Amino acid sequence: MTGGPMSTLEFLGAELRRARRERGLSQEDLAQQISYSSSLVGMVEIGHRTPSQDFITRADAALEAGGLFERLLTLVRADSAPPWLREWISVEREATLIRWFEPSLIPGLLQTEQYARAVLHGGGMLRASEIEQRVSSRMDRQEVLTRDHPPEVVAVIDETVLRRTIGEPAVMIEQFEHLLRLTEHSHVSLHVVPTDAGMHAGLAGPFILVRVPDGGEVAHLDSALRAHITDRPDDVDNLQRRWESLRGEALPRRASRDLIRELAKSWT
Repeated sequence: MTGGPMSTLEFLGAELRRARRERGLSQEDLAQQISYSSSLVGMVEIGHRTPSQDFITRADAALEAGGLFERLLTLVRADSAPPWLREWISVEREATLIRWFEPSLIPGLLQTEQYARAVLHGGGMLRASEIEQRVSSRMDRQEVLTRDHPPEVVAVIDETVLRRTIGEPAVMIEQFEHLLRLTEHSHVSLHVVPTDAGMHAGLAGPFILVRVPDGGEVAHLDSALRAHITDRPDDVDNLQRRWESLRGEALPRRASRDLIRELAKSWT
């Protein structure tokens, strides 16, 4: 997919290229000054990679840009989530409990950057700059897991999620290692519905239930076009029943970790 208006990530890259050229520097020159690779400088300049905060801080200093690129990075991050997702992100940040079921993919809050990038690239519907902005948004959302007083996160996935190849084998190896590290934390638990469970309530599709500080529940359901967010009691009650059914089918926490370790061996 090509064409369309310039994204904020592409604008940042174009301004970086302009400033570099005005100072008579090649991509290699700038890369040496900021201790990053010239290939990464090139990817940032064409909007195919979201730069890190450290990259931007160094580029601002090297190009004497007066904080221009730091300000642009703030805009990139603010614009990285699609409008329909921003409402959910605000709910997620207030969460005290997140219950997430996924039948097809690792839940977004538990994905590595490379796994997320492979998922978004695999759909074939997004420009490279759009993929990078959404990866950036997904990684920013994961800060909820490491904040002071993080929410309890309980994820249930179908075993087929762990067997589905996303990207190169190295992507899967890193993702399995990440899952095992995450589940060492007391506030994160992951449960697997084994394939021998057969038909189960989760096959109707993914969903998330979030409990907010006042005790209310908000639900998130995905479609091919956008998310549906609801706090209607009937909808929430229906999903809570599905959740309880899924928890009954899923392996306990320790057995799930053992299964993840065993399946991880197939990628090494």
